[in-house]
Amino acid sequence: MAYKNKIISNPVTNQTIKFLQTAKDTAGSLLEMQSTYVGKSKEPAVHYHPKQQELFTVLEGELSVVINGKKSILKKGDQLQIAANEVHSMWNDTDGTTVVNWKVWPALDTEYLLETATGLATDGKTNKDGMPDILQLSLTGVRFDHVFRIAKPPHTILIFLFYFLTPIARLLGYKSVYEKYID
Repeated sequence: MAYKNKIISNPVTNQTIKFLQTAKDTAGSLLEMQSTYVGKSKEPAVHYHPKQQELFTVLEGELSVVINGKKSILKKGDQLQIAANEVHSMWNDTDGTTVVNWKVWPALDTEYLLETATGLATDGKTNKDGMPDILQLSLTGVRFDHVFRIAKPPHTILIFLFYFLTPIARLLGYKSVYEKYID
């Protein structure tokens, strides 16, 4: 479970997250984090959040951002607000370190998704881009569908595929959330 000042580090994407305010701290209204990207971090899958907004403030370095297919660079002091359903990705494409204040509202259970993704990567259960195999992705994708959606392929195709694969994944011992990652 996320708590104030808890730090999680994803060794695959080269991103570290420090929780500043959690859902519990804000009665669910806000999740605030400090995200540190080491040089040449991995670009995450292009995605969107169906019910949440985000605000990014660059504290140090540069942040590469793709919004609706258009790339831009944010520098120290720059802010960017992402609306619900706005397709985006962000990462550090420089050799230096980038530090960002990252706010998500409402918080919902985004912290569990971040802890799960980081735990899977730490345990070597993702590919070189930080994505788990299709069976794990099906369970995680269904469980966190309300906070995170991959932009491609279309959501209706993914949900159809995921609902077909989730019984197989469960039979093989996969889980949507692992207690060891969120404790």
